[in-house]
Amino acid sequence: MSTATARYKRIVLKLSGEALAGNQGFGINPEVVEQIAGEIKDVVLSLGTQVAVVVGGGNIWRGRSGSQSGMDRAAADYMGMLATVLNALALQDVMEKLGVDTRVQTAIEMREIAEPYIRRRAIRHLEKGRVVIFAAGTGAPFFSTDTAAALRAAEIEADAILMAKRGTDGVYDRDPNLHAGAQRFEELSFLELIQRGLGVIDATAASLCMENDIPVLVFDLAGAGNIKRAVMGERVGTLLRGATQ
Repeated sequence: MSTATARYKRIVLKLSGEALAGNQGFGINPEVVEQIAGEIKDVVLSLGTQVAVVVGGGNIWRGRSGSQSGMDRAAADYMGMLATVLNALALQDVMEKLGVDTRVQTAIEMREIAEPYIRRRAIRHLEKGRVVIFAAGTGAPFFSTDTAAALRAAEIEADAILMAKRGTDGVYDRDPNLHAGAQRFEELSFLELIQRGLGVIDATAASLCMENDIPVLVFDLAGAGNIKRAVMGERVGTLLRGATQ
């Protein structure tokens, strides 16, 4: 394997739960999961890039929605963490069937089905060419899986976070679904993102990435091969960067 054409040697791929649902809008779409797994396999085998994945759980449960309906926020968030574990296991199953060694690590211990998150063990898995899927967010309520992705990226010293969205090809100055004249940014600093209140990632995650100089590429997952193109450094969306990048 060669990394000659890979811009990033180690990445965190952030997948929203909605991305795993595909057009059905809820649950886990096997065809979509297989497509994603195939693209990850291609990146690992053809480019030699080390891939860690953080999955959301919005296709099954959203903690914020639960709390807005009167549920205790912490309990609702813990339910959301469990939803991410379901998604992680589904992705792992397909990855393994494609012949890619994969490990799920959870921020909340559930040893019968996954490893507990241990930073050094995760890095060792990556160095051996295994895909590592981080589930259960940060293990604490009140934090999003975007923040979990930023935290894990800092901990494992990832070169970048690739934030794959479904139906969103980057960051716009206004909601393109509501404003026909919305303009997409090619590049944007984290500080400007926060100041403008653009909600593509939450402010906590943006601050973590800014402090640790971790670039984030926001792109559309629906485009075939976009994950590989992003790893190779092609502009397939909007690059979020710190002041020194």
